[in-house]
Amino acid sequence: MDLVRHLRYFLAVAEELHFGRAAHRLGMAQPPLSQRIQRLERELGVRLFDRSARAVALTDGGRLLLTEARDLVERAERLRALAGQVARGEVGTLRAGILPDLGGGAIGALVRAFGRRCAGVDLELHEITTAEQQRGLAERRLDVGILRHPFDVHSGLSMGAVLVRELAVVLPVGHRLAERAEIGLAELSGGLVLFPREDAPAWYDELLTGCARHGFTPTEIHQAGNPDFAAGLVLAGHAVALADGALATRHPGLLARPVRGAPLRQRTSPVWPADRRTAATDAFAAAVAEVLGAAGLPQATSPAGSALHPRPVSEFWV
Repeated sequence: MDLVRHLRYFLAVAEELHFGRAAHRLGMAQPPLSQRIQRLERELGVRLFDRSARAVALTDGGRLLLTEARDLVERAERLRALAGQVARGEVGTLRAGILPDLGGGAIGALVRAFGRRCAGVDLELHEITTAEQQRGLAERRLDVGILRHPFDVHSGLSMGAVLVRELAVVLPVGHRLAERAEIGLAELSGGLVLFPREDAPAWYDELLTGCARHGFTPTEIHQAGNPDFAAGLVLAGHAVALADGALATRHPGLLARPVRGAPLRQRTSPVWPADRRTAATDAFAAAVAEVLGAAGLPQATSPAGSALHPRPVSEFWV
């Protein structure tokens, strides 16, 4: 027997003190309602109503049970509503992977933008690389992430907006190319400062492939996972970097110059497991697009009628 449903029948009759009116209120016929009240009385072992040809009245037992029945039904309704909110991702905790180079200002703005959209959900941030995020998403240790393209098209991930940043050449002020308004990749020589390949293998390979296609093959690669460390290596004269031009504005002694023809574009997207989309994942994706868009990363566009998709990582291996 569905106890909560039968208690709803009991409450309707107790409040109306009339089986006909209670049946109308419940949208059912009177005989089935009478049968369900009788079944509830048998289940509880208590007679709930005194019935006569003229009136229906609660028994002493019915009056004693009325408050508890009402409380139980209300709690069941609250539980059902809460379960629905959990299923829709409107409450709880969202575990999010955040790229280490996102920056403190962007992280703060992201938390606020998410909170405006999904106030009932706590955003739990984990600072980890693209590769680590992919593992965390696959193992269900993360609910959402922010990945650098390209990533595996067969990984079971859905993605939000593709946000694009054109990379610049970051070099010291005394570099031989420092006076150029823009720099062609073929004009570069020597070493390159780059993030460790294990952080985002496919993006690392795409970047080096793009350099080679446009005439630049670094003689050596200096790994720097931290943007400030990368800036230090460039300041030391060890190499140039291909990075966000804002890196130069944070470090006196560095300059950023656009790459001629803008052949190198860093693409970033919010992602989540395709089978676990909720209101919270949608809110996170929208917040990422808002915050990174405000930071100068416009959304990629595609020709009318086509869609943007992540590409197989094998396309970028040298």
